[in-house]
Amino acid sequence: MSATVSAWNARLSEEPHPEHPRLHLAAERYGPVLALYGALKLIGFTVFLFLLHSAGDFREKHPRFGGGSHPWDVLATWDGWWYRQIAEHGYDPALVPVPGATGMITLEGNSAAFFPLYPALMRLVSEATGLGSYGAGLLVSVVASFAAALGIYLIAERLGGRRAGLAAAGLWAVWPGSGVEWSVYSDSLYVALAAWACHAMMSRSWLTAGLLTFLAGLNRPTAGALIVALAVAVLLALRHHRQQEGVLRPLLALAMAPLGLIGYLAWVGHEMGDYGGYFKLQDGAWAHTFDYGEQTLDVLTSVPVGHFDYLFAYPFADVVGVGTVLLGFTMLGLLVRRRPPAVLVVYTVLTMALILGSQQIFANVSRYLLPAFPLYLPLAFALRRLSPLAMCWPLGIAAVASGSYAGYVLFELGVP
Repeated sequence: MSATVSAWNARLSEEPHPEHPRLHLAAERYGPVLALYGALKLIGFTVFLFLLHSAGDFREKHPRFGGGSHPWDVLATWDGWWYRQIAEHGYDPALVPVPGATGMITLEGNSAAFFPLYPALMRLVSEATGLGSYGAGLLVSVVASFAAALGIYLIAERLGGRRAGLAAAGLWAVWPGSGVEWSVYSDSLYVALAAWACHAMMSRSWLTAGLLTFLAGLNRPTAGALIVALAVAVLLALRHHRQQEGVLRPLLALAMAPLGLIGYLAWVGHEMGDYGGYFKLQDGAWAHTFDYGEQTLDVLTSVPVGHFDYLFAYPFADVVGVGTVLLGFTMLGLLVRRRPPAVLVVYTVLTMALILGSQQIFANVSRYLLPAFPLYLPLAFALRRLSPLAMCWPLGIAAVASGSYAGYVLFELGVP
């Protein structure tokens, strides 16, 4: 009798619960993806905190600029400080001249340079959970990072199978710049929106794609690349006369997509009394402007010969940045060679053009290129030849190293 009961219990444990079959199937399909991403990210995150504690340099820095009382305080410095201010106090858009300034920085920095979706979610989570702005921001970023991993997985799985999807999600955890994924930064949220928007475009779920692109435009200015990608997807769909889908949904998505980006820029301009105010603030307060790649070219021709006399030089971080750019161009060539959906090519090329065509602190480039997630795909397709267990070996080593090149170098040896 006891043997019969044991056999019955064993059989039940192997079958999906009849009340939750979809939940069981979802856990079976996506559980390994989330587990792989979470494990790799936790390894890199632990190494990052260990390096912070070991070096101890953060104790000597200002709490706004990579410092604090504890290693984890660093996660909410630099841009994180601004996001916390917005979440706690709101915006105060203005163009305030620096008295007597005649150089590159002529305006005082203010919160209007930072887009509103992420700090709005921080405030909402803070009020719903009782967490402070730090805890709420970290929670939003961590949850969004897992959502991004799933979106990247689905795109890679669609093009190259399940193992390619697993590899792509793992690469998202260890890619240069990934140190900001679990910090009080908006990057994870933006990549989650962009990945799922691209997946919706590929699936011709037009209204979903339009809504996600609209939200991305409330989160980062580089959503312009996503908007153009959606426009290309809609035009291709209409060109191929897919009458069974109709034209109303694609056109509604196309009309909806730019409203987030345009709406925020218009609001800032209205509040400043100058509809070009956002761009004037970026230029005058942060020296961040589109220069058609002049700054990038200066860095790429200086670092290889050991010269660091260009604008905003951070030698160690810039070496990582140069490596990231070269890796990006290599992966872009391999991606185009595989002829993926046009949406992915357009989105990736424009994202890279917007980033590399701008004057900025070059040490940031590894973080700014995180949204160009289709660059992961050629390497993911190569890694799919390995078994999932064997795949963990190179990804695990990269995770350990990422604590330095994607975390410590970004936050402590550069300016993220």
